[in-house]
Amino acid sequence: MRLPPRTADALIAGLVLLLVTVWTLISGWQVHESAPRAALGWVLVVVGCGALALRRTWPVAVAVVTLLACVVYYPLSEQDGPLMIAFALALYTTAAEGRFAAAVALAAATLLAVGLGEVRQEPGHRQIDEAALAMLAGWLISLVAVGRAQRTRIAYLHEVEQRALAAEREQEARARQSATEERLRIARELHDVLGHTVSLINVQSGAALHWLAKHPDTETALATATEALTAVRTTSKDALRELRATLGVLRGADEAAPTAPPASGLALLGDLATRARSAGLDVRTRVNGTPVPLPPPVDLAAYRIVQESLTNVTRHSAASTVTVTLDWEAATVRIRIADDGGTARPGPDDRAGAAGGSGVRGMTERARALGGTLTAGPADGGFLVDARLPTTVTPQEGKHR
Repeated sequence: MRLPPRTADALIAGLVLLLVTVWTLISGWQVHESAPRAALGWVLVVVGCGALALRRTWPVAVAVVTLLACVVYYPLSEQDGPLMIAFALALYTTAAEGRFAAAVALAAATLLAVGLGEVRQEPGHRQIDEAALAMLAGWLISLVAVGRAQRTRIAYLHEVEQRALAAEREQEARARQSATEERLRIARELHDVLGHTVSLINVQSGAALHWLAKHPDTETALATATEALTAVRTTSKDALRELRATLGVLRGADEAAPTAPPASGLALLGDLATRARSAGLDVRTRVNGTPVPLPPPVDLAAYRIVQESLTNVTRHSAASTVTVTLDWEAATVRIRIADDGGTARPGPDDRAGAAGGSGVRGMTERARALGGTLTAGPADGGFLVDARLPTTVTPQEGKHR
């Protein structure tokens, strides 16, 4: 378990005090000095070592205090304990805490003071010769250099940690974005599949109930109901097949889907028109230009746009005729779905607000994800959906379809 910084500093200060005390007692076992001088010496030892408990809070002040304690202690005391260890640790901490200029100044002042003090000594009374003075200089420089290196190392590790955290946050954001995009894609698929087929089933079952209510005993009503129920069965079967394929994207990569996904593209435009005709719409298709094979994302998007447009006509309009036009151009395919209008059915989802509904918004998102465009709105007394899709897509566009 890692100790808090202040607790660790207090513990280190206690260990240094213990080391200096034991060393001083051992080295000065036979040294005799007056009680006042000995007491002052021990006070300086306690002050110098005790100040280390605050070395990271006030590194420069602690270094100055330990240096002054050494300046007074060594000329005064006869025991010459290793109080210099406290100053060495304080000097190192000053450099390690980023106070490099202050650490250099303190080291230089220490070296200068020791040098001047030895020069002023009488011959034969010097305690430090030139070699020892050079070693002291190297020692002080090493302390400052090691402290500076530790500061640089800590800053580097902090930067690496911050970069790792930023990379992790970015990775999490990308994962959330990918999950959101996938959920939106699945929701769009489910909306298109279920919205279209359920709308057709609703219209067909409603027609059967209408005929049975008005002519309960006629063969015509029975035939009409039978035809409508057959269409309901066919439509619901197709819906289940497409729903299974759509839900397959929710399965794990190592889990096989129950059925292979059916082809959904402009090749099935005829089947789509046939199902819409069973709901009472007169669907007409026109093709201009030479059709070309489309990439699967574009082919599916084109199919879904036509499917959703027919669903909107079935649900929100009293139109009787819908024209689906495919214009094959050089690099795009233009898809237009136009109805002949009619009286709008009332309700919160009527055609007056259809352009802002989730269906039109979903079609627009499909087109834009592939680099295409889509507009929808009233035209010539009816409603027109006009989409342009590229005949080729980049891998990135295909990925976010």
